[in-house]
Amino acid sequence: MWLRSDNAAGVSDEILAALVACNTSVAAPYGDDELSRQIDARLSALFEKPVVSYMVPSGTAANALALASIAGPFDMIVCHQDAHAFGSECGATDMFSGGARFKPVPGAHGRIDAAVAADMLAGMAGPRDNTYRLGALTVTQLTEAGTLYRPADLAVLGALARKHGLRVHMDGARFANALTALHVHPADITWRTGVDVLSFGATKNGAMYADAVVFFDPALAENFKRRQKRSGHDLSKTRFMAAQLLRYLEDDLWLRNARHANAVARELGELLARVPGAEILHPVEGNIVFVGHRVLTAPKERSPCQIERDIDLTTPIDVSRRTGVHLGLPGDRLKITDPAPGSPLVWVNAQSGQPWFPAIDPDWRLLWKVQ
Repeated sequence: MWLRSDNAAGVSDEILAALVACNTSVAAPYGDDELSRQIDARLSALFEKPVVSYMVPSGTAANALALASIAGPFDMIVCHQDAHAFGSECGATDMFSGGARFKPVPGAHGRIDAAVAADMLAGMAGPRDNTYRLGALTVTQLTEAGTLYRPADLAVLGALARKHGLRVHMDGARFANALTALHVHPADITWRTGVDVLSFGATKNGAMYADAVVFFDPALAENFKRRQKRSGHDLSKTRFMAAQLLRYLEDDLWLRNARHANAVARELGELLARVPGAEILHPVEGNIVFVGHRVLTAPKERSPCQIERDIDLTTPIDVSRRTGVHLGLPGDRLKITDPAPGSPLVWVNAQSGQPWFPAIDPDWRLLWKVQ
């Protein structure tokens, strides 16, 4: 079991096969190949709306270039205080927009508090030439806390944005995980709730390097190609990104991967909640588990079959499609016994009934007792 970020996971076998298949011949560069020309039509069908899209190799490129398309150098971008684009992308949006700034808003479990945002926007309304103007709002789905925005939540934020003239961006790095958890149509959590542009993520869910910026209002994409070129994200051999995205969407591979990761995260959350001293910090609604802990003390004596590992459970655990169910044999699963109060946690292979010891990263620091 690999308790690390979904960024550490491998690539779906089906996507690797698609990459090999498109490597058998030459093709026109910069989006003029047969595979790349299919992307807009495929995404338009998926979202039931004509879209314009651009493939990029990373989520940071998607977010920064998308936001730069809807927020200029004098614009303020409303976001959650933990937004990845705000705090974890090294000012990429600020740079590519020529100076736009983020306005962070608090909110429980990673979601923007709409009431707080409404009060803040009301206080910033009105023409003033000596400060930033209102430009855009960005939400993350799943949130940075691994939680969901329901369609009604997005509709409220979308209406608020429209009231104040803001365009809406969605960071969908884990869009598939959100979609499968909500059991809704892709349109129901994007353009139907007011989203203008989506960073459509695939890399965290089985792709090697392939995300897309999806414009639901094509007029907003007018200068995107130039932004992409200037930023160094206009790759020449786009067919290799297109091959990944097309196979990702084929036969619901993206949804199957996400369902698996979500299911394992729920299982993992249930297991970790039973570790003495552990606390699940946010609802486990997708493929991320946040766990806090109280300090646990090591037993004075260690039985021959008991091992201890150090784990820092204050670090989020992003569960990938590969995490947790393959313990050596296909179909093997984990279960947890009901230990007596204060006794070590026991992990058992559900098929063999034998104890199983998780492969824990030794750099993490919290006592984890496995018998």
